Amino acid sequence: MKLSLFILLFSTFGASCSLSGNVISDSKPVKHDTFSQLLSKHVNNDGMVNYKGFISDSLQLNKYLASLEAAHPNEKNWTKDERLAYWINAYNAFTIRLIIRNYPVKTIKDLGGSIYRVNTPWDIKFINIEGETYHLNNIEHSIIRKEFSEPRIHFALVCAAKSCPKLRNEAYTAEKLNTQLDDQATHFFNSKSRNDITAENPKLSKLMDWYGGDFKNEAPDLTTYINKYSKVKIKEGVKFDYLVYDWSLNEQ
Repeated sequence: MKLSLFILLFSTFGASCSLSGNVISDSKPVKHDTFSQLLSKHVNNDGMVNYKGFISDSLQLNKYLASLEAAHPNEKNWTKDERLAYWINAYNAFTIRLIIRNYPVKTIKDLGGSIYRVNTPWDIKFINIEGETYHLNNIEHSIIRKEFSEPRIHFALVCAAKSCPKLRNEAYTAEKLNTQLDDQATHFFNSKSRNDITAENPKLSKLMDWYGGDFKNEAPDLTTYINKYSKVKIKEGVKFDYLVYDWSLNEQ
C-alpha cells in the first residue's frame, strides 16, 4: 500500500514538473541576448552565416550554450512562448556548434550517415541539458513538434543548408515570438531561392512536402495557408511541384 502510494505521488509530481524525457527541472527562463548579439554580428539579412566569425567568438557562443544546458524548460516557471523560443534557439545554436566543431565542411550531411533517425548528423547525441542527452532530431520531433502546435517552427529551425529557411539574425524571444514567426513565414514563401510561387505552377520547398501534415489544422488546405504569406497568390485546385533541396552550407 505504501509502495503504491509512493509511486502515485511520484508519478503525479513527475507529470507536473517534467516536460521532455526524464528531466525534472525547477529552472527559470534564460536570456538570449548573447545569442542575439552573435547572430547580428555573423548572419546577414538573408540568413547566410559567417562560420569563421562564430569560431572567433566561440567563447561567447559556448557561454550561451552553457546557459541553455543548465536550464531545461518546465511548465512551473516558463510560459509556453518562453519554452518554444528556448527550443528554437537551442536547435539553431547547437547546429552552429556542430558545424564549427567540424569546419570546414561543404554540407552538414557530410557529418553523419544516411540512415534517418539512426546515424545522420541530426542523430548525433552531443547536447546535454540538465543531465539529459539529446540530438537535434530529439529537439525537433520529440519536443517541438510533439509539444507545440505551431507549424511556423518549420520556417525558424535552420539545418545549416541553403534551402533551409533563413537563420534569423536575432534570437527568438517570448515577447516577440508571434511576430518573428510570421516574419519568417513571409520571408520563406517569398524567397525565390526557397520557393518559386506562381499562380498556376507553384514550385515549393521540399519542407512543405515533408511536413505538409503539420499545417492541416491551420487552414482548409495548403494553398490557403501559403496564400496568407505569399505575395503571389496560388489559384485554387492547382497541384504543387517541389524544388530540389540544396544541402550546401549556408555560408557567406
